[in-house]
Amino acid sequence: MASVNLKSTEELNVMRESGRLLARVFDYLDGVIEIGVSTMDINNLAEKYITDQLCARPASKGQYGYQYALNSSVNHVVCHGVPSSTQKLKSGDIINVDITLEQGGFIADSSKMYMIGNVTPAARSLVDKTYEAMWQGIKSVKPGATLGDIGHAIQRHAQKNGYSIVREYCGHGIGREMHEEPQVLHYGQPGKGLALQEGMVFTIEPMINQGKAKVKLKKDGWTVVTSDKKLSAQWEHTVAVTSDGYEVLTLRGEERI
Repeated sequence: MASVNLKSTEELNVMRESGRLLARVFDYLDGVIEIGVSTMDINNLAEKYITDQLCARPASKGQYGYQYALNSSVNHVVCHGVPSSTQKLKSGDIINVDITLEQGGFIADSSKMYMIGNVTPAARSLVDKTYEAMWQGIKSVKPGATLGDIGHAIQRHAQKNGYSIVREYCGHGIGREMHEEPQVLHYGQPGKGLALQEGMVFTIEPMINQGKAKVKLKKDGWTVVTSDKKLSAQWEHTVAVTSDGYEVLTLRGEERI
């Protein structure tokens, strides 16, 4: 495995600002995402807000040839959903909006689930339990813990509630590059894998399915869907390992640790 780039105090300060700005993007989108809005509308509004209001850069745009500022993954789309002017949100939909933002040379990455109109209790439960699973992973972060501890905490919570974990996609180190070492799996065994050190920064972003874990890639080369067409949910934060635990760099105003 390639070496993990530990962030200095100065670098963490810049990443903290990138994360704070990204949290503001979601605060803005909270007032935008509703019935009748297209996923392309969401993309365009987010890009304009990032560039015009925050004087930052949507880091996903142009990365790996991707053309948009965010991913919009609706219902049975697991991740990497591509914005579309013809896909309009309707009551009962659940949507994950995944955004990266670069400011001062460092990138923050976060995603949030939105529940549109009257969502079924089953869909709401999936969204809520996925959020809880992400936090179970985050709360296991501290120096000396392992990547396996993070994955195990997420897996245990998801499976206890009757859900399955997507294994093909994972969290990742982040900094000057969007994807750095280490890879952060959302399943695992306690005490196994790389030991965490102060200065590591990575994403925790579990994708949790209502049905089976199996997924497939659509012909567009981006969109990943559940094979059984059942719902999938995801939440994501960028997390730093501190001297005595963790700091969530992308924490939003409505969240409480």
